[in-house]
Amino acid sequence: MLKIRTILFAALLSCSASLAVAGVTIQHWVAPSGARVYFVETRALPIVDVQVDFAAGAAADPADKAGLAQLTRGLMDLGAGDMDENQLSTRLADLGARLGGGADTDRASVSLRTLADADKREAAFAIMRTVIAEPRFPAEVFERERARTLAALKESLTRPETIASRTFWAAMYGSHPYGRQPTFDSLQKIELDDLKAFHAGRYTARNAAVSIVGALSRAEAEALAQQLTEALPAGEPVAALSPPALPDGREHRLAHPAAQSHLLIGMPTLKRGDPDFYALMVGNYTLGGGGFVSRLMKEVRDKRGFAYSVYSYFSPMQALGPFQIGLQTKRAQANDALGVAREVLKGFLASGPTEDELKAAKLNIVGSFPLRLDSNRKILDNVAAIGFYGLPLDYLDTYAANVNKVTAADVRAAFIRHISPDHLVTVVVAGD
Repeated sequence: MLKIRTILFAALLSCSASLAVAGVTIQHWVAPSGARVYFVETRALPIVDVQVDFAAGAAADPADKAGLAQLTRGLMDLGAGDMDENQLSTRLADLGARLGGGADTDRASVSLRTLADADKREAAFAIMRTVIAEPRFPAEVFERERARTLAALKESLTRPETIASRTFWAAMYGSHPYGRQPTFDSLQKIELDDLKAFHAGRYTARNAAVSIVGALSRAEAEALAQQLTEALPAGEPVAALSPPALPDGREHRLAHPAAQSHLLIGMPTLKRGDPDFYALMVGNYTLGGGGFVSRLMKEVRDKRGFAYSVYSYFSPMQALGPFQIGLQTKRAQANDALGVAREVLKGFLASGPTEDELKAAKLNIVGSFPLRLDSNRKILDNVAAIGFYGLPLDYLDTYAANVNKVTAADVRAAFIRHISPDHLVTVVVAGD
């Protein structure tokens, strides 16, 4: 066992070594089970990384049982088939394999990293299949994990950053599924049968996207994808989420004893696959995504010293994901910092980037892109997003060209289309 762990550890260290960006060819097919499969063969390391994604994230929670998706996914690898949580963990450790995954807003995932040796990988894949298809959902584990979740929620609601984030998402999305967040009441309403029903309805073969990266042949990858999903009910693909209604541009102020104010500004803006994605990403580098060279950082931090850090970003999702500006500042200067952030955004909407800013943004984005593909794990992350969201298979190959095509006019037009001051939500926690 020690030898296995040593070999895997050495391989994992090697993952930080640069891999060639060229040649990341994604093969795609539909397995006999109905699952969608996305495969990248790479022999650079004796490792196989696999991830299975389902449309089973928090957006799938019933309106009165927010937190169900997280609890369901959390219990899946705490007992499955003939294994309790300790046996499952021990078997994986003996194989030198690592199981992971979780649930975000759109999707839930189960991932596995294993050595590529046939005997080790087959045994590890068998465990992964069992976790996906045969979770035990033990009653005592459910009660324990729900209690832990309730305790974590109670603690998190004392933190101003959590209060700000929850208020922000509720204000942006209202009754839309993206606005659902666990509460003490919603978690206490969840019963064990709810987890079983959620798993049966959401963890289905036709609702699965299987991503495989590593030292396998196409034939081996085909067999693996079928092995992982054939025991699932067939099901049907889940319907896409409807777009949220745009919020009223209101300001929400919440009292808190913290010394620092937490400020958020934003609105729902961008879904995966939107043709404006590249223009918005390039423009955001200048606005607030480019660290010390961004306009927000120069105006809020460098010129006025209101905050150590300030940022902006777009988070594309299945439905409209958020655009967000965020910063922390001293309570006494919260209003001034908020005013500066708003003015910077207003100015950028009016004029867009300069040609020099545009050039710098492109150079940075294109130049840093290989770092997003310099390990098997990073390649898997990108392939999984491509598969789950239905992005073009040549997304990685055309990324640099699409960035370089963006003009200053494209940026300005895209920002105007996607960001409206009338719909910008503002949240201030611990402001004077």
